[in-house]
Formats: sequence, C-alpha cells, structure tokens
Amino acid sequence: MSEQRVTVSIDAGVARVALARPKKKNALDLAMFEALAGAAAQLAGEKDLRAVVLHGEGSAFCAGLDITNFMADPATIGALLEKTPGDAVNLAQRVAWAWRELPVPVIAALHGEVFGGGLQVALGADIRIVDPEAGLSVMEIRWGIIPDMGGSRFLKELVGYDVAMELALTGRIVPGEEAVRIGLATRCVADPLADAMTLASTIAERSPDAVRAIKCLLHRAARLGDPEGLDLETRLQMSLLGGKNQMEAARAGLEGRTPAFVAASIRLPK
Repeated sequence: MSEQRVTVSIDAGVARVALARPKKKNALDLAMFEALAGAAAQLAGEKDLRAVVLHGEGSAFCAGLDITNFMADPATIGALLEKTPGDAVNLAQRVAWAWRELPVPVIAALHGEVFGGGLQVALGADIRIVDPEAGLSVMEIRWGIIPDMGGSRFLKELVGYDVAMELALTGRIVPGEEAVRIGLATRCVADPLADAMTLASTIAERSPDAVRAIKCLLHRAARLGDPEGLDLETRLQMSLLGGKNQMEAARAGLEGRTPAFVAASIRLPK
C-alpha cells in the first residue's frame, strides 16, 4: 500500500498524530493498524516529547474497521489477533494500548464518526475532547463481534460496568455531550483539535519529569492495591525531589518567571 495512513509531526515537544485516510473516514485496514502502531513506537523513542494530540483528517475521527477490506482477505484477521511470542498484546490491541504505554499524555480530538475500533483507539488516549456533533459507538455488536482492541478494559474503567454493558450490547451512537456525561469523553467543545492543541501546549510548559510521573502514577495505581499504589506514589515523588526540573519549577515559581526545563530524565519504575 503506497497511500500514507498516518502522519506524525512534532513541534515544541508536542506531537500531532493524524489518521490520514479521509476518503474512507479513516477506517482501519491492516495498513492503518500497522501505521498507528508504528507511529506510537516512533514517539516512544522521542526523548524531548511532552504531549501527543491524536486526531483524524476529513469528516471523521475514525469510522471503525474497514469491514469490506477484511472480508475481501479474511487471512489478514490473523495478522491482527495473533500475538508475537513475548508480546503482551496483539496488533489490534496495540493501536489502542500503545497510547497508554507512552510516557507522556495523549489527547484525542474527536469529531464526526468515532465508531467501533475508532472508539477503542480513542479510549486508549488519556484525555478525549469531543465535538458536540460527534457520534461515539461501541459498534462491534452490529457485526456480531466484541470489542477486542483493549476496549473491554477501557470501557469498564471509564464508564462503569453497567454503562459499558449497555453500550457494548446495543451499539447505539452516543452524541458528544452525552459522551462527556457518562465518562466516554473528557469535555465537549466546538473545535476539539484546537482545544487539544492548546491543552497539549499547556502541558508542554510543565516539568516534563513531573508530567511523566503523573501519567505513570495515575495509569498504574488504578491497577494496584492500596499499599502498592501508595508505595509507587512515594517512589515517584522521591525521584522528582531535588532534580533539575523540580528545582527549576520551584525557583521559577518563587521568582515569578517562566521556567526553562531540560529534557525529562526521570526513570519510571518498570
């Protein structure tokens, strides 16, 4: 496939990742899965990365799986669902889970159709900013399948068991304002991409060590018991205190000036 599926640009520490198949409403074919996984892997190696904005070109964020494409070549399903030995996730899961694995916050800007696999990709982000006219749907039930890109974990975490069940069992389309109300999205604005870029720029102005520590803490602590979660909190705080960026944040605050941070150096626990 010669057509580029995903574009990545980085400016002032903020990466912009665009699903770039607008004529197909950014539907997920095998090339799109591979491109999204590749983009996440590329960003994981960027030392000066501060935040990521994920969005779709054209009229939709992502209309979900390109069903026609996969039905034409059923063998490609194996490439999505079969794990490489040693990997914790398969390719289908990686394009959503990889955003949680990045050490920096990922903000998804959602508009138009955010269906099925497209919603699962968005749920992998840390923050979702949605257009009031957008439609979000756990649409897999309409095709006789289940959410299989990490969606089962993200849904229960964000909206609770009963709402997750209702959404997954019906496949109904949720408008932007309701998505915020039930926890699928963070906030609803008229221009999600502009709002996401502003938020990412604000995050990029904070201590990159503290930003990474916060994401690590909130992402991991939810899956730990109280003793382990509190221990993680303490270890992360101790790794920040006295560091170059922490000291610069304190000095700049006391002196009433903009801090001049260096690249993150914190070692996050495995």
